[in-house]
Amino acid sequence: MVDRRTLLKLGGMGLVGAGLGGCAARSAPTPTPMRRPPLRLAPVRAEWDRIIRTTVGLRPHRPSGFVLRADRLDDTTVIHNYGHGGSGMSLSWGTGRMAAEMALGHDSRRAAVIGCGAVGLTAARQLQRRGFAVTIYAMSVPPNTTSNMSFAGFTPTAGLVEDDRRTPAWDAQFREAVEISYRELQLLAGTRFGVSWIDRYALSDTPPGAGGDDDEEEREPLLPSHLRSGQLTLEPGEHPFPSRYAMRSSQLRIEPSIYLDALVHDFLDFGGRIEIRSFTEPRELVELSEPLVVNCSGLGARDLFGDDELLPAKGQLTVLVPQAEVDWGIGGDPPDGDTRGLLGIHMQPRRDGIVLGGTSERGEWSREPNQEAMQRIVSAHMAVYSAMRV
Repeated sequence: MVDRRTLLKLGGMGLVGAGLGGCAARSAPTPTPMRRPPLRLAPVRAEWDRIIRTTVGLRPHRPSGFVLRADRLDDTTVIHNYGHGGSGMSLSWGTGRMAAEMALGHDSRRAAVIGCGAVGLTAARQLQRRGFAVTIYAMSVPPNTTSNMSFAGFTPTAGLVEDDRRTPAWDAQFREAVEISYRELQLLAGTRFGVSWIDRYALSDTPPGAGGDDDEEEREPLLPSHLRSGQLTLEPGEHPFPSRYAMRSSQLRIEPSIYLDALVHDFLDFGGRIEIRSFTEPRELVELSEPLVVNCSGLGARDLFGDDELLPAKGQLTVLVPQAEVDWGIGGDPPDGDTRGLLGIHMQPRRDGIVLGGTSERGEWSREPNQEAMQRIVSAHMAVYSAMRV
């Protein structure tokens, strides 16, 4: 039998239990996520009177991608290595090594390289590393090559291949080449070669992944995921740009005037020779003293070897007075959303100027600057930088 005192104690404990239960039922307040401190960047002075030059380069684009294979021309072995689109600076160490390894199957250790841009110079260096005596034959040398006119970030898929023209065999060649090139370029980082790392911001009004169709089966991306540097999404208020979002990633930057000059010096220091010469038909290659030829002629392969698939992709850059304090780059759509004839807008600082791009006019052979395109590019950049918070 429960006495009155015990009953009161039990009743009190019940009230305490009810009180504790009520407390447990309440959800704890959700902590407010920590916002990153606003990013501060040195502003670009994009003004008409600070333009110092506009350059044009004709990228060698093939819808089915670059050519990397060996052929025979009488007793001469010709290894083709051309058609890299806007990716020549990014892929050339890889395709150059693959071409040089094909050359190892030849008895001779004397080789000719046709072309003195990034693709030709890196192929020549890869041959030298494997014991070849190399002569470069070219119509022009740095600073007068198409490679000197490039934006020159690490952009291994830029203007490279039409997705519906890819094949498993070509994809395998690309992935081998890009792995090699990415490692080689990292090892060249420093002032001597003009290779460095830079933070690049992709500007967008929609968050990454928004608007995609999860049910749609997509083809495997060409660039392996481990070669895409990590990306951090900066939310509104965390960055100074006029877009809602800015996706930051670290990317390799190549300064063509420094990089190509250093490659030429390395090539000559290792006993290489350069001869200024042009070729109009394949038979002229047979007359060379070298029994092995690596064809890195870029767009020139269209006429020299009858590759009608090769088309020019006219790329135009406008350069502003250098600003040493600007150590970041951007990419994205113009603020007005009008991308006709443009590859979006891109900015990259270099020691020889602030480079603004970019265009891609496929099938356009003119090397004259397109004034309308220049006006659109510069105006779009001015709109971005004038709206930045500093």
